[in-house]
Amino acid sequence: QVQLVESGGGLVQTGGSLRLSCAASGLRFTYYAMGWFRQAPGKEREFVAVIAASGGSTYYADSVKGRFTISRDNAKNTVYLQMNSLKPEDTAVYYCAANRAVVSLAPDDYDYWGQGTRVTVSS
Repeated sequence: QVQLVESGGGLVQTGGSLRLSCAASGLRFTYYAMGWFRQAPGKEREFVAVIAASGGSTYYADSVKGRFTISRDNAKNTVYLQMNSLKPEDTAVYYCAANRAVVSLAPDDYDYWGQGTRVTVSS
C-alpha cells in the first residue's frame, strides 16, 4: 500500500520560512518523480514544484521561483519543499504526489497523493 505523508505545515508570518517533508512508503521511490501542489480555498489545485526521480531536474511555478526549493533524499524516501520569503498568497493546503511516468506539471499525471499539510501565512 502506497503512502505519502506530508508534514511541516503551520502558521508563519509574511517573510518567514517553512520546510515541508513528504515521506513515501510502499513504492520504489527512486522510480518516481515527486511533485508538490497546493490548493487554496475556493481555487483549483495548482502545480508548485517537481523533481525528477534522479533528482537531476527540477521545475517550479513562476509564482514560487527563487523562493521555494524542492529536493529529495532517496535514501530516506523523502521529498522536501523549502519555502522562504513566504507571502499571504502562499496560504494553501500543500500536497505531495508521485508520478511513475514523467516529470509533469499536471495533477492528472500523478499516481499517488498525500493527505496534505496546511500552510497559513499571516500578513
